[in-house]
Amino acid sequence: MRFSGWRVLREGLTGNKGWKPHWRDPEPKSEYDVVIIGGGGHGLATAYYLAQEHGITNVAVLEKGYLGGGNVGRNTTIVRANYYLPGNSEFYSHSLKLWETMEQDLNYNAMMSQRGIINLFHNDGQRDSAVRRGNSIVNQGDDAEILSRERVRELAPFLNFENNRFPIMGGLMQRRAGTARHDAVAWGYARGADMRGVDLIQNCEVTGIDVENGKVVGVQTARGPIRAKKVALAAAGRSGQVAAMAGLTLPIESHVLQAFVSEGLKPIVDHVITFAEGHLYISQSDKGGMVFGSYLDFYSSYAARGNLPMVEHTMESFVAMVPALSKARLLRSWGGIMDMTPDGSPIIDHSPIDGLYLNCGWCYGGFKATPGSGSVYAHLIATDRPHGAATKFKLDRFRSGVGLMDEEGTGAQHNLH
Repeated sequence: MRFSGWRVLREGLTGNKGWKPHWRDPEPKSEYDVVIIGGGGHGLATAYYLAQEHGITNVAVLEKGYLGGGNVGRNTTIVRANYYLPGNSEFYSHSLKLWETMEQDLNYNAMMSQRGIINLFHNDGQRDSAVRRGNSIVNQGDDAEILSRERVRELAPFLNFENNRFPIMGGLMQRRAGTARHDAVAWGYARGADMRGVDLIQNCEVTGIDVENGKVVGVQTARGPIRAKKVALAAAGRSGQVAAMAGLTLPIESHVLQAFVSEGLKPIVDHVITFAEGHLYISQSDKGGMVFGSYLDFYSSYAARGNLPMVEHTMESFVAMVPALSKARLLRSWGGIMDMTPDGSPIIDHSPIDGLYLNCGWCYGGFKATPGSGSVYAHLIATDRPHGAATKFKLDRFRSGVGLMDEEGTGAQHNLH
């Protein structure tokens, strides 16, 4: 079933009785060529690209709950490619290009909105850093421009330009960045993978990973054992726990990142805007809600909820930068479990166990990486060679210290990234 304007019109005129389920609900088979642990954005995208680009369709995606019920449904929906360091820069550029064609490729409306992102700076040092970053982005082949204070005021007059503590001196803008509907991204990739023969198995928690003579041979699940030639982890904040089933200890910590949305308001924020002080980021959804967040909660946790001190800090930062919205009512909040690496950059690599692959450590970059992650991870699984856009995401950089990508220059402390 393909979607089109004509199909929507026809169904509307005939009582919407012709729509079919987006994907099947199959029983797990006893064996697959590839088993992917995790039915979030990265796992579903990986399954789609395995089938679409590499012709590997004997694939199962195992999800302990429902598809898209993890971090892909618990984020602030920002899409961008404004990274600085070699390795990250090439990868997120690759991912943004896939975002721009994803809806056509999937025949699914993910509500991709390239409204642009503005990273504000508040002092001379931050301005210099923004200029360096902008030059790096342009050299990579993506778009970036430095905005003066006056230009920022034209684009976002609602900001507090009279804040003496954090004066707005300008911003770094990437016009091709924006937002996308997180649930629709998961649904689109799920539908695309299912159409190509992939089994999407929900309510199927993995309880063990079977390894024989240094090689993975399958997994144990709540719905019985499943043998597999290759097993791929895509469990986001639970990556450390899942890897431990195979006897691996990964260099990641899991932390809570809270996000918030206000009541629906008339259009005011046209772009995604981030503040260098307080690490605040905001955008306005298509329903009118202000979607925003700030720092991690700074303690390791697997709970998808946060603490009140970080709520208070985030609200203080929000009101300081956008005082006009101080009386807006908070509609809801949520927490995502972030798998943080010591250098703030992801891991996409073979594991020390033959046939077991790793995709984890996304820190703040998980949602915006969804199509890129699926693309390069599928390439690694299918060919056993790293994709050209992900050659720096090696696991052994944390053992050797060579090739670390500290994007923010904050050192080796997980929760500072």
